[in-house]
Amino acid sequence: MDEFHESLVALLPRLRRLARALARSEVDAHDLVQDTVERALSKRSGFRPGTRLDSWTFTIMRRLFIDQGRARTRWGRVVSPATEATEAVADASMAGEGLRADALAVRTAIHALPRDQQLAVALVLIDGLSYAEAAVVAGVPAGTLTSRLVRARQTLIQTLVAQGVST
Repeated sequence: MDEFHESLVALLPRLRRLARALARSEVDAHDLVQDTVERALSKRSGFRPGTRLDSWTFTIMRRLFIDQGRARTRWGRVVSPATEATEAVADASMAGEGLRADALAVRTAIHALPRDQQLAVALVLIDGLSYAEAAVVAGVPAGTLTSRLVRARQTLIQTLVAQGVST
């Protein structure tokens, strides 16, 4: 395995986190990660050595996510809502019931945000990119990303406080 492949494999946990923040279900998140890795491998020639592989792959994921959303809208496909049997929560083996309930509330609150704010939260708060890096991935000016993040934080805090989740 060459350095590109090794670096891509090392990025998988971060890609999964971003996909979970964007997608409405675990299945969609897994599909998004798979599509992203597939696209990164097929478009490897477009990667410029010396640039950040994480930003490049996050941009691929963002574009795929947007394209998939447009396709769903165009074709009128509706993803069935989660039921009690399919509801996804934080890793049950690592958290108590209260923490799992809080994690589910946070995830639900993030999914209730507008898509542009979801992406800002996922890139900066979940994945830890700097504002400048996240702005490049999102394809917007840094000030726009900052505004989206501020609005998202305010909305999340209000939503979670109203639900009794400690922030």
